[in-house]
Amino acid sequence: MKKVYSRIESITGNVITVRAEDVQYGELAQVSTRFGISLAEVIRLADDEVSLQVFAGGRGISTGDEVRFLGHPMQVSFTDSLQGRIFNGAGEPRDKGPELSENLIPIGGPSVNPANRIIPREMIRTGIPMIDLFNTLVKSQKLPIFSVSGEPYNPLLARIAMQAEVDLIILGGMGLKYDDYLFFKDTLEQGGALSKTIMFVHTAADPVVECLMVPDISLAVAERFALKGKNVLVLLTDMTNFADAMKEIAITQEQVPSNRGYPGDLYSQLASRYEKAVDFSDAGSITILAVTTMPGDDVTHPVPDNTGYITEGQFYLKNGRIEPFGSLSRLKQQVNGKTRPDHRAIMDGMIKLYASYKDTLEKKAMGFQMSNWDAKLLKYGELFEQEMMDLSVNIPLEEALDKGWEILASCFDPQETGLRTELAEKYWPKARA
Repeated sequence: MKKVYSRIESITGNVITVRAEDVQYGELAQVSTRFGISLAEVIRLADDEVSLQVFAGGRGISTGDEVRFLGHPMQVSFTDSLQGRIFNGAGEPRDKGPELSENLIPIGGPSVNPANRIIPREMIRTGIPMIDLFNTLVKSQKLPIFSVSGEPYNPLLARIAMQAEVDLIILGGMGLKYDDYLFFKDTLEQGGALSKTIMFVHTAADPVVECLMVPDISLAVAERFALKGKNVLVLLTDMTNFADAMKEIAITQEQVPSNRGYPGDLYSQLASRYEKAVDFSDAGSITILAVTTMPGDDVTHPVPDNTGYITEGQFYLKNGRIEPFGSLSRLKQQVNGKTRPDHRAIMDGMIKLYASYKDTLEKKAMGFQMSNWDAKLLKYGELFEQEMMDLSVNIPLEEALDKGWEILASCFDPQETGLRTELAEKYWPKARA
């Protein structure tokens, strides 16, 4: 039976308070005002005092308006017809398509029982050498992309969405500029990837509470598709906006703040989303790649700092490139021994030489005399940045490995690379010619 209350005790910003009984945390309610009906979600319970976050905001609500509790949490429709569609953070269509109301599933459920998981063992090819070759993305992995504002993290996600070898892409946007939303929509549409993509987009102009729902809706839908045997890649941008939305609501509720004003359960809130990544033993998989912007390029900021304890490595996006130093896929060793015999050797050898190139750049900047070895390193570093690190490079893993040998051969003799003789004999360009 739906419970109806006709008195609102207080209105603070987007949060209203009523006195009610037998109400659950996360339950949905309808608030009837003279402007129409708006959805609200229970965000705090204190005895019989119930606080609700109103999706459409508190403007226009009066203390005499009616609140009707629906008896269930936020739900989203799950059907195959979701593919190719675009929704907002409340699961309502943004693409002017029909509303979906059949087969409703709850959002925000628990993570998968470890007994139903298997050890990650398959790579996800993206066509980006700095990922495929040097920090391989693995099915069921959870990885953040640490970045700062202004870096091309959204174009990077769009490229991954178009090129990743998965069955389904779910893109969750939080606090996006409207231009960024249109960029994702147009890019995926023109690239032919929209048909295998589902988008849940919260823009900066939308209600704050919808921002909090985007990861939960995205992951709830992803889990159902994974149970049907599909390999799903969930792309989230930007988890710092998600944390800021939590912070804003916590301030409205007058909660005691923790580090830099964020709520004390920030770690748990982030972990409950990231831990949805899974490779089912008898079905599909969920892989999560989420942008986390770092205010002031500060990796000790609470959001990236907490994220680092939850996830399995990170990609650092800096100066328009995925930096080889600091970026780490902790699960890459699970898969890069099964690709090609030279994969690990090229990965380690090229990064080692690139580190030497960085040292040579410092020597050059300080006015030291350059040796023949330094000249080789300078040539190598420039080629590495142009043909490997540049995010516009789009080649398969095998071609990237061949390109690595070509770069090495154009700068060094085989014995100067530090690579094993048997590998050099097999893959060195001159040896193959």
